[in-house]
Order: sequence, then C-alpha cells, then structure tokens
Amino acid sequence: MNMPDPQAMASAWMAQMTDPSAWQALFRPAPLDTSPVATLLKDAGATIPQQELDALRNDYLQKAAGLWQEFLSGKTPALADRRFAAPEWLANPMSAYSAASYLLNAEFLTAMANAVEAAPRERQKIRFAVQQMVDAMSPANFLATNPEAQQQLIETKGESLSRGLSNMLGDMQKGRISLSDESAFEVGRNVATTPGQVVFENHLFQLIQYSPATPTVHQVPLLMMPPCINKFYILDLQPENSVVRYAVEQGNTVFLVSWRNPDASLGGTTWDDYVETGAIKAIEVARAISGSEKVNAFGFCVGGTIMSTALAVLAARGEQPAASLTLLTTLLDFEDTGVLEVFIDETQVAMREKALAKGGLMPGRDLATTFSSLRPNDLVWNYVQSNYLKGKEPPPFDLLYWNSDSTNLPGPMFCWYLRNTYLENSLKVPGKLTVAGSRVDLGAIDAPVFVYGSREDHIVPWKASYASLGLLNPGKGGANRFVLGASGHIAGVINPASKNKRSYWTNDPAPVATPAKGKGKGKKAAPEADANAAIVPAEQWFSGATEHVGSWWPEWAAFLANNGGKDVSAPKKLGNADFQPIEPAPGRYVKVRAD
Repeated sequence: MNMPDPQAMASAWMAQMTDPSAWQALFRPAPLDTSPVATLLKDAGATIPQQELDALRNDYLQKAAGLWQEFLSGKTPALADRRFAAPEWLANPMSAYSAASYLLNAEFLTAMANAVEAAPRERQKIRFAVQQMVDAMSPANFLATNPEAQQQLIETKGESLSRGLSNMLGDMQKGRISLSDESAFEVGRNVATTPGQVVFENHLFQLIQYSPATPTVHQVPLLMMPPCINKFYILDLQPENSVVRYAVEQGNTVFLVSWRNPDASLGGTTWDDYVETGAIKAIEVARAISGSEKVNAFGFCVGGTIMSTALAVLAARGEQPAASLTLLTTLLDFEDTGVLEVFIDETQVAMREKALAKGGLMPGRDLATTFSSLRPNDLVWNYVQSNYLKGKEPPPFDLLYWNSDSTNLPGPMFCWYLRNTYLENSLKVPGKLTVAGSRVDLGAIDAPVFVYGSREDHIVPWKASYASLGLLNPGKGGANRFVLGASGHIAGVINPASKNKRSYWTNDPAPVATPAKGKGKGKKAAPEADANAAIVPAEQWFSGATEHVGSWWPEWAAFLANNGGKDVSAPKKLGNADFQPIEPAPGRYVKVRAD
C-alpha cells in the first residue's frame, strides 16, 4: 500500500498557490469525500462492518445537520483545536464553519479508519494514511481558507504573500521545509561547543575526548555513542541543554563518537563495519587513553543498538569491557516499533535491498521526510502555514536546526538493520545473528543497565524501551534501572537538570515477575522466555511507579557515579602518546552536510 508523503503534499500545496481556480474551489465548504479512504480499504483488502459503518454515517449526518443549523442561526461553533485558536477563525462565520466542518469530517474519517477489519499491521497503515490525508486537508493549510493568512495579506498590503513566495522558492531549492532560522546557528560556534579534542579518527568516525571540568574524575570513563541516523550534537546543543557538558560537570571523563556523514566512498559499509570499525574500535581507544579496563558505555536510539551489539560481540570473544550500559530511547526488542512499522514490511524492505544492499546511499533527505511524516502537523503543515501563507521567517531553535541537519546512511548497513531488527526482530534471540564473526547474545553482556524511555515517544515506544531490561544482565536485575521520562523521543531526553521542567517516573526496586508454571527444576525454558522472565509487564511497572518533578539526569548521574570506580585526578592533557589530539572538538566530520 502506497503511503502518503507529507513533503510531496506540501509541494502539491505550493502548486495550488498559483492556481486561482483552486482557491475558489477550496473557499466553498465541500461535502465529505470518503473516496480516498475507500481506495485505501480496497488496496489493503480491508472492510468495515456494515452495521458499524451505518452507525458512523448516521452519527456524522446528525452532527453535520446540527452544525448547519448552528451556522444558519448565527451561532459560532466551538473549535477545540490549536490550529484554529487564533481569533480570526471565529471572527468570520464562514471561516468558523469551514474549520468546524473540517473537524467533523476528520472525526468521521478517523473513526472509519479505526473501525477497519484487517490484520494489525494493515490497520496501522490505514490509520496512518488516513491521518496524513486528514492533516493535509485542513483549511489552515490554504490561503483561500485561512483567515489568519488573509488578515496578514491585508495588513501588510501583500508583503506577506511576497515573503511567503520567496520562502517557498528558497525551500524548493533546498528540497525541504525550513524549520528554523538556520543562519542563527553554526556547529562549533554556538552549538556543539563543549571543549575537547578529536583524539582518534578513521574512515567511519572521529572520537572526541572532552576537557575535564572538575579537579577529580571517576576512574571509569564514559563512552557516548549517538545515533548514526543524526548528528551527535543533539547531545551537545548549547551549554544550558547539553547532555555532554552535564556529564563532564558530574566528574566523568567523556569520550564521544562523531559518525562520518557517508558519501559515495562509504556506500558499501555494512552493519558489521559500524560494530567492529566503529563501536569496538571506540571502546578500544577510550580504554587505552583512560588507562581503565572498562568504560561506562552509552547509546542513544540506534547508537544504543550498535553499542549493545558490539558489547555482545565482545562477550562472545571473552571480553567484558563495560562497567555499565546506558540506553536512551533504544530498541533491542523490535516487537513494538510504533507507527514506524507502516514503512517496514517484506515488500518495502525487499525493494530497498534490491536498490541498496550491494552498495549506495540511503539519502538523509528521505529519512528526514519519513520522520517528519510521523508528526506532519508539527513538522510540515505548521511551517507551510507560517512560512508560506503568512510570510514569516521561522525563529531560531537549536533542536530544529539539528533536526534539519540530515545524515546519509550506507545502503548495506541500512538494509541489514531493517531486515534483521525491524522486520524479523532477530537481535533479541540469542545466537540467531552473526555480527563481526561472532554469535550475538545480548544476555551475555555482564554489566548493570540504565534504561531510559520517553512516555510520548512515537519512534521508540516506552514499553519497547522497557523490554530491553528482559534481555540484558539476566539474573542480576537488582542492578538494573528503568526511568520513564515525560515528553517525546528528543524533548524527553534533552531535559536539563537546571531547568527543573517536566517529570519522570521510577519504580525501585522494580517488581520481579513470578516464574511461569513448568519452568521449575529440571525444566528448561526457551532462551527467549528465560531472558524475559525477570521483569514484570510494563503496565505493572508503571502502576507502581512514583512520579518526580524535574529532570531525570541526576538519576543517571548517580548511576554513573556508582559504576565509575574511585575518583582520580583529572587528566592534564587529552589523548596520550599513541593517540595525539588531531583537532579541536567538534571536529570536521560533524560539519559535513548531506545536502
């Protein structure tokens, strides 16, 4: 089933701006059109029970009639949607009626999607596709039906439209919608500014060692592995919201991997390369420079998947280099991948493999479009309305600047990742996968674990993050911790302790599941069952959890301190005789743009 592309929808909208007949058609409130949903259902081989469909239709007709009567009587409808919160929507009866009609139609189409009888994956695809259509249909997205934009046009005597067209043309040249004032930021000048030196580099990554900020440091260094799907400086935005700077200030010797933004020369790079030449090499260098036998390993998102795989490979080789493992919004068990599963099925993965498995690049722009489609109102249509319809410049925002700084991925690595994790969920099965010549068993990693999930995460559902506890450090669950933070995939992680915002949940010690019947003495359970036997269901964990106001960062800092060994004098120089400083942080690799 073909999925709607929000970026393509935005481009189609651009074409409509120059078509006056389209404006006229859009100005008239159109009757409900269910044909796109009907087409989706037909393509997916799904149906809606006739009785339920009749009930939905009758409810819709009743509400539509009531809305029309309100309009005729001059009553202003309630618009409980932030897209229509501006006073201009209620000042004009036609605009208010247009918005209310849209919300009613959206409610009906969404209800239809939820009533579909189909396999779970197909239902998810249908719901996602319908939501894309519903969001694109909003009258706020079109000049002819957006009274805020029309008022701007009048007040500025046409200047807002001129600026909007200029913004639109500029974005068309860039091939993406501007989310932030990109001229306000520069990597190394006002983002990614924590002092340090690049102390190692190869063709795949640079390793940064940060300058100490305390007279003494924990003996065991912290090695941070960000996702290779994005630039590392999400962890080092500005001083007040930098995870890296915070970790340094807590007395950690911090090393961080800065992945290279792949070009054609890296088009044949594999998942094995990211594990062996990337993560394992970084562990080796961090140990050599610090003089510590172990590191506190850290992984964020797919960086956590790579780090965990690397530690399992080393465990198979008889090495245990991790004093602890921190995983932030990371998937190891891919049973529940949330809305991302709409993009991943056998057909779509096979198509990618045909195009990329033997070499080539997955463009960062395509990845960015995929992630934007998960939140189209926030990351697409909001900026169509503001930048183009109203002619406004997007304000500077470090997180959205980073969000637009895309990275490519090597085709073979990307295809391996899709098939073996998202599609087949093989990483969690002991011994099923061979990586870098070794069988992977996550349960062989002998280190306490700190797992963080974000409650509103649409990329890594928090219950999927929680599932990692059942795969790691088996038999020693008392040493493991799970912390649940408020907000989403990024905002939940970047929650500075100094701001005292949001909240987080803990449940320590975590309740232990009761062993299932038939797994007593003399009976061996399947490896997967054994791995998950020590944790209770996520819902049970949450029901007994305590909410705390503020940032979860101090909880993590305490975990690192507990596993950091004794305190020693901070190093006076970065690197060592074998690994001399190459250039100041943030280094060259992070400054290479995909576009």
